[in-house]
Amino acid sequence: MWESIKRTGGWKGEIWNQSKSGNIYPEYMRITAVQDKNNLVTHYVSTSTDIGITKSALAEVEQLAFYDSLTKLSNRRLLWERLKLILTTSYHSNQKAALLFIDIDHFKALNDTLGHEIGDLLLQQVAQRLSSCVREDDTVARLGGDEFVVLLTNLGTRIREATMLADVIGHEILRVLSQPYQLGIHNYQGSSSIGATVFNYASGDKKNNILRQADIAMYVAKDSGRNALRFFDPQMQINIDARVVLEADLRLALAENQFELYYQAQSTHEGRIVGAEALIRWQHPRRGLIFPDAFIPLAEDVGLIIPIGRWVLQTACTQLKIWADNAHTQHLQLAVNVSVQQFHQADFVTQVQQILSNTAINPARLKLELTESLVIDSVSDTVVKMHTLKEMGVRFSMDDFGTGFSSLNYLTRLPLDQLKIDKSFVQNIGVKPSDMMIIQTIINLVHNLNMEVIAEGVETEEQRAFLEDNNCLLYQGYLFSKPVPIAQFEALVQKIEPTPEMNG
Repeated sequence: MWESIKRTGGWKGEIWNQSKSGNIYPEYMRITAVQDKNNLVTHYVSTSTDIGITKSALAEVEQLAFYDSLTKLSNRRLLWERLKLILTTSYHSNQKAALLFIDIDHFKALNDTLGHEIGDLLLQQVAQRLSSCVREDDTVARLGGDEFVVLLTNLGTRIREATMLADVIGHEILRVLSQPYQLGIHNYQGSSSIGATVFNYASGDKKNNILRQADIAMYVAKDSGRNALRFFDPQMQINIDARVVLEADLRLALAENQFELYYQAQSTHEGRIVGAEALIRWQHPRRGLIFPDAFIPLAEDVGLIIPIGRWVLQTACTQLKIWADNAHTQHLQLAVNVSVQQFHQADFVTQVQQILSNTAINPARLKLELTESLVIDSVSDTVVKMHTLKEMGVRFSMDDFGTGFSSLNYLTRLPLDQLKIDKSFVQNIGVKPSDMMIIQTIINLVHNLNMEVIAEGVETEEQRAFLEDNNCLLYQGYLFSKPVPIAQFEALVQKIEPTPEMNG
């Protein structure tokens, strides 16, 4: 300051001053040298302004602009600035960095059950724990909601070393975040899912790409069972791109009626076809025939399973109407799979009722196949809907029985007509004695409950003979027929002469 005054005759700038009461405060000072007629300095004039309020206001503005108000962590804007700085500096140093995208598992459930105030307490404690896991030069940010980002810098110049260090820090974060929380009067223990990506300027990644890569990896971590860390690899992006294309094609398939029903025969131990299961196929204009395993999970994720399920039900009932006019097919039952989302729609019963009315079929020829998971999801709702549909004449089959959380309690409450033994048990006949015992137990249970039992996935005569010996007399599987288009299925049925029961 004095050097400037002597050289230029003045100085201005910010200083810290102390009041008579001892308070330290910021001050803006301007000093000017006063000279006489001989150009000699006679005295100095100083003006000062207390800028404490201004400083506080600027600090508050900066806090609002760059920091999250709830957790006091960096916000998205400040994260963006630091990410830009890291990319710039790594251009010269070749230092690797890593971005960890962290999402709190089941956070919505906590908010819904205990309230948003408790959710805010958890976010604050998560912020504190994240800050304790990183180094001084690293950045912890909250993007919003229950999404956090940890930006790790100076991880070395080798990708392997950087990845190993990021992995160690990431797993420490998983461990720390899974420790119990005290949220007011509530004890809570949760977990998190983390997606990670390692980068530097030389990798050619942009800010948006880096965050998107970590975000993609985080969702892979969630899909793997949560409470997990996954690093991004290019195949993840390929899978995402393919999923986007498939979803667009799936919507087009609905609009252009590209779906088709195949029919797999259900036969008695005497070889007589008594019905079929309707199985959807997708006739893709470029990829050809696509099986349901390739598109049904996506349809469930994006909500398309509901219109697809409605199409299957409508098409199946229309086919039953056609069969009713033919002596060879009028006795056939048709089983239709119903998804969880479809069944739990508020108007599902009304939908079925309208389709039955429009097609004017015998409701007893329609058999809806439900899974154990569907029943367990909401037993009370399921019981009410099933009884209502049962009164209309619709029949029910429990699909894949024995693979879920089987409960004798719900079996006695549900108006089931049939239980289907899952093919995972059937394929182990003659191979795994424990599965054979399970099959025997299921058959005895079903008969004691006065239901039908049918085995799916029957492919060998040995399997069929074992099932028949144990009084399971209905089968579905490649031993009898694979799923085929309607013309082939009807040709198969035509080989069997109609019996008096068929005509009666």
